[in-house]
Amino acid sequence: MSTSGYYDWLGRPEPPRELRNKELTKVIHEIHAESRGGYGSPRVHAELRLGLGETVNRKRVERLMRAAGLQGIYRRKGRRNLVNQATEEDLVQRRFDVQAPDRLRLTDITEHPTGEGKVYCAAFMDAYSRRIIGWSIDASQNTELVTNALAMAVARRAPEKRSTILHSDHGTQYTSWTFGKRLRDVGLLGSMGTVGDCYDNAMMESLWGTMQLELLDTRIWNTREELANAIFEWIECWYNPYRRHSSIGMYSPATYESLYRPSDTAE
Repeated sequence: MSTSGYYDWLGRPEPPRELRNKELTKVIHEIHAESRGGYGSPRVHAELRLGLGETVNRKRVERLMRAAGLQGIYRRKGRRNLVNQATEEDLVQRRFDVQAPDRLRLTDITEHPTGEGKVYCAAFMDAYSRRIIGWSIDASQNTELVTNALAMAVARRAPEKRSTILHSDHGTQYTSWTFGKRLRDVGLLGSMGTVGDCYDNAMMESLWGTMQLELLDTRIWNTREELANAIFEWIECWYNPYRRHSSIGMYSPATYESLYRPSDTAE
């Protein structure tokens, strides 16, 4: 017998706490569904508190999600392959904690199979807000893939000359003459981490891990176009405007940037 059925049998109204739990559980189901099943209790709690203005304890959210059989998607920790062979200057030195937008941008490439072959995605992220400001998708992992993503990032937000660092790994796309010239043309300062050391671009590794869990591995993709459209929708309609990040106070990238004021970093 359900709790409500029990109280009906007794002929008594349900206690306010039970009614409140029902209301919260309904909203929790909606938040979890809107997150594509990706949110666990920390982000569901943040959405209730910051997004909807609800006053609710995080442990209560955990308990209600457990009772409803809801959980988020979590990444398993894997082994890291570390090689210490830096050949280019590293201007970042793993210092990703910048105090304003457009001080540091990060870039990397990921890939995923479809029934027609692999799809490659290059992205440019602002380290301050975790916002993806430029991206490109192609069937080939070539220099054009990254120059197209760079072009989008610059068209959306052109930085002042030599004021913004762009950090990447040593992939051939990023070490190519063409990409280096594009960087110089737009005034970005190139930076590269240690060869083979994913810690040197950890924020991009985290982005790809999130995309893999919340999108790429959720189904089998039949065509390249199908996956490309899904990546576009995930970035522009979910990740940038809505997905909450624990590292930026449980705000979404777009919201976190909107809260920035130049006086925040003034001396």
